Amino acid sequence: MLPGGAAAQGPAGWAAASRPTGGPARIAGGYGLGCIAGAVALPADGPGWQVVRLSRNRFWGHPQLVGYVRELAGRARSAGLPPLWIGDLGQPRGGPMPWGHASHQIGLDVDIWLDLNPKPALPPAARERIEVPSVVRPDGLAVDPARFTPAHATLIRLAAEHPAVDRIFVNPAIKQALCEVAPGASWLRRVRPWRGHDSHFHVRLRCPEGQPGCQPQAPVPQGDGCDASLAWWFTPEARQPPPRAHSPAPPPVLPAACAAVLSAP
Repeated sequence: MLPGGAAAQGPAGWAAASRPTGGPARIAGGYGLGCIAGAVALPADGPGWQVVRLSRNRFWGHPQLVGYVRELAGRARSAGLPPLWIGDLGQPRGGPMPWGHASHQIGLDVDIWLDLNPKPALPPAARERIEVPSVVRPDGLAVDPARFTPAHATLIRLAAEHPAVDRIFVNPAIKQALCEVAPGASWLRRVRPWRGHDSHFHVRLRCPEGQPGCQPQAPVPQGDGCDASLAWWFTPEARQPPPRAHSPAPPPVLPAACAAVLSAP
């Protein structure tokens, strides 16, 4: 059995769980504070995708997420796009990570890199140090037209059109570029601006049916998001946020069900 207890439920304890639990998928908690039993692995290679940095052991998720990646890769291939680099999904039992993400904890998040160059089939070891350049200008005010192409807009559209998607996080400059090419498109509502996300986009699925322990995020606002809420991201207030105040606070507590997930055989 894997170690339990309060200390084990910290990020290091969850990262030490090298395999998922058995049984059907069961989510407890929310995207930034939760866990998953019965996670499944996205294969390292498939038609239209290659998983990068496999040594992280973050290629696990709810079966619906794995199916989503497979389907998106197939739709991208049909659209004439090259194979996709797939980044982190989640850990074998979800939970907090020691580094890299505050979310990705319940098997419903995946990072997809914005590298749409032709790709050879690489062995896993050669994918450990893949680097993808930003598609956003250094000043952050717009995309780099030499790097952000119509193919990128097509990929994000394909990703956002899936009915299981809750939201997709992209750099504000990418959202702005999408608003210019597809104003009013219904799928744009699910594409949300967020800091970073300039060399990859982050897909988040809704809580699947039959998962009462899954805590959904608040719904995205109505409209395409190409409004004052997007313009705010380019203001001094957004671009230079004040430093966070450091005040002692107790660590967040995972749902009670997660102790059993971590300690299960």
